[in-house]
Amino acid sequence: MKKNDTSLNDDEYINPFVFKPIWKDAFEDEEFVKVFSSDILENYIINKRWYGGKSSTLKYIEVVDFFKINSKSNTYYGVLLEVNFKEAFYQHYFMPISFMTSAELDTNTIIAPAKFGGVEGYLVDALHQDDFRKLLFDKILNSGGKEDKLKFHKGEKLIDKEYKSSKFMGVEQSNTSIIYNGTLVLKIFRRIYISTNPDYEISRFLTERMNFKNSPAYTGSISVSLSEGNITLGLMQELVPNQGDAWQFMLEEMDRIFDNLKYKKINISKLPDIELFKRLKINEVPHELIDWAGLNIFTRIKTLATRTAEMHIALGSDIHDTAFTPTTYNGDYTVWLKNRLTYQFQNRLNILENNLHKLDGLALELANQFLDNKKEIRKVFLNFDWTKMKSERIRIHGDYHLGQVLVNDDDFYLLDFEGEPESTIRDRKVKQPPLKDVAGMFRSFHYAIYATIFNNKDKYPYEQKELFQAGEILFKYLVGVFIQTYTEVAQAGNLNIGYRKEIDFLLKYCILEKAVYELGYELNSRPRWAVIPLTGIASIMEFKA
Repeated sequence: MKKNDTSLNDDEYINPFVFKPIWKDAFEDEEFVKVFSSDILENYIINKRWYGGKSSTLKYIEVVDFFKINSKSNTYYGVLLEVNFKEAFYQHYFMPISFMTSAELDTNTIIAPAKFGGVEGYLVDALHQDDFRKLLFDKILNSGGKEDKLKFHKGEKLIDKEYKSSKFMGVEQSNTSIIYNGTLVLKIFRRIYISTNPDYEISRFLTERMNFKNSPAYTGSISVSLSEGNITLGLMQELVPNQGDAWQFMLEEMDRIFDNLKYKKINISKLPDIELFKRLKINEVPHELIDWAGLNIFTRIKTLATRTAEMHIALGSDIHDTAFTPTTYNGDYTVWLKNRLTYQFQNRLNILENNLHKLDGLALELANQFLDNKKEIRKVFLNFDWTKMKSERIRIHGDYHLGQVLVNDDDFYLLDFEGEPESTIRDRKVKQPPLKDVAGMFRSFHYAIYATIFNNKDKYPYEQKELFQAGEILFKYLVGVFIQTYTEVAQAGNLNIGYRKEIDFLLKYCILEKAVYELGYELNSRPRWAVIPLTGIASIMEFKA
């Protein structure tokens, strides 16, 4: 047996774990559950890509619930785990488990060798077994009834009549995605919450209530019903033919544009600058910018802005489902917002002060500027007066950036509606200004520009300061074309985003919030990139260098 992708050392691998009960009674046996939770799972889970507790210290794992899913030939278990950390918090995870003899095994990816009731074999993640993947598909296809705690739902758009094939989609990330029949994707949520997942909720709503065409159509789901509430375990959608995501597309565009500086002998100091949030139709973009960047990038930005506005119109135009009915601003929302942001801001201040020694050059200069102006930045977050807001709040994407958008020829498809990973599931469902998504996309534009400069520093024959200057000018024009188109489409669709002064206020507020949020991530994972959110903060606050 070939050893592959296990976290067991050789001794553990050779000696199987031995249990008295037969496999179909395993989770009724206290001794098995105890050994499985500690000796087996603790070794296995910490090396999985979908495990989100790598930066914390594992205390113990507990099996909080389980259910059986039987095929004609095998017994599978859906196991709900509570992972407790020494830092006094916990996370919940979903793992489908199977026990296979060598003859039945479809995979080299195993959890541990084991023996149940005298039968030798291997504990494996059931998703690696073709029989189990087929079982899930068939149950969605033939849903209607309820099996124990488990519920399968077939969406209106599911037209497939039978199972043909399945394979994993790309590298395993925070979730595990399976492609069925080359036309469908089933996303299994590894980290779970006692509530319906926003990705399921919004995906189904956009498909079945709003008939929104530019996100993958909802085709089915898997959930488990507990006394505390429903938990979404899986979401099935159509597989959208695509040429990759918009992040990769934008990086390629930015590389071409910065190459043009040299190729077209662009004088950066002569490029016409504009104020941030100036609205621009494409025919109002100066010829110097078109000559440098090309027309294509602006037409694609216009399409993306249109799709973004159409998404928000769909999310904000239902008058029957209270989860999606637009609402006004009020005191409760303002208290929630300010508490959340002042806590986050203080957290970022602490991280920055503890990581200053990792920064140098411009990053250090901007970090000190940030610390020197912390009262002014905090004041912006506290300066939210709901009584002056005339626009409406709606359900939003919540984690909107170029990586959440697929490129489909000249069009874009929007996906992954789970929300901000750091937020609680409850906070992700709070209705917010749709301009928060727009701000997230603007921050993503900014990232694409600076990532291009950082990753190709020897390629463009300009000083970094000049490249930053060109990047900031380009950023303002991309924003200008986007906001002009977005505003036109949103208002034509009766989405109440307010008038210009309110739009600009909310954009500034939300961009600052996003940049401060990003600062913590960069300082923790790649301090060299902290200069990107710090530049964004300096720009939006109009700090002078």
